[in-house]
Amino acid sequence: MTTLKIAFSFSLLLISCGKGAVPTGTSPAAPAASAPTVTLDARLTTVLAGAQRTEQERARDIYRHPRETLEFLGLAENMTVVELNAGQGWYTAILAPLLSAQGKLTTTGGDPNGPPDSEGTKNAKKFAERLSSDPADFGKVTTLFVDWKKSDASLGPDASADMVVTFRNMHGWIRDGVFDSVLGACFRVLKPGGTFGVEEHRANASTAADPKVIGETGYVPEAYAIELIERAGFKLEGKSEINANPRDTKDYSKGVWTLPPTLRLGDVDRDKYLAIGESDRMTLKFKKP
Repeated sequence: MTTLKIAFSFSLLLISCGKGAVPTGTSPAAPAASAPTVTLDARLTTVLAGAQRTEQERARDIYRHPRETLEFLGLAENMTVVELNAGQGWYTAILAPLLSAQGKLTTTGGDPNGPPDSEGTKNAKKFAERLSSDPADFGKVTTLFVDWKKSDASLGPDASADMVVTFRNMHGWIRDGVFDSVLGACFRVLKPGGTFGVEEHRANASTAADPKVIGETGYVPEAYAIELIERAGFKLEGKSEINANPRDTKDYSKGVWTLPPTLRLGDVDRDKYLAIGESDRMTLKFKKP
């Protein structure tokens, strides 16, 4: 038994001196949280059917596959998780109750105290009202307003999170020229071995990696997304076709917003776009070395 303890201690010493070491200038932190607990599947069943979700949100499960997506990313109930640009809280309504007992959830979004006529401010206020109206499910959620135009934008203390997730936000960051700032903040906040999970509208492979085109259509070439994220220091660990949709032709006059749930063309060809469903999306899992 003594020999085993010595060997284990020596292994930990090697890790701390090797590529698992915390970068200079950051404080040591515990490794990323363990694999999903055996209760996660049952908890997901309860949470997905919970009253904290609206009927409209549950109706989108057939397109968004939250159970399969979160299981693919390796979510565990004891994790510290950061959800980027939570919007109106579609995924927050799942993550918050899942993590409330053993973990921690931080979300980012717009500033509720911003310009009163701004759409971002209005959405941020709605999100804040949703959280405050249901303290039992959302009372432990921490919210942040992050200015991505700052290169030192922060999501929390360095090496403090087990997982960062983003759902359908990348095109906007690329359009606005702030994706490098986002990736830098994600890399800093994650523990060594932590997960960066990405779901994004997927462009055709032949589509040019042009920020203007990406901003206008909402679709991002998968190879380009991987290139940008790995350039920031992450390593691709896996891909999933959980959220793929081969019916999505990606050639609409109003870009991805032609499809549900936005349906930007209103009643024009509405049944056609409803039959297509939501966009074809890549689902990617990266690790911080």
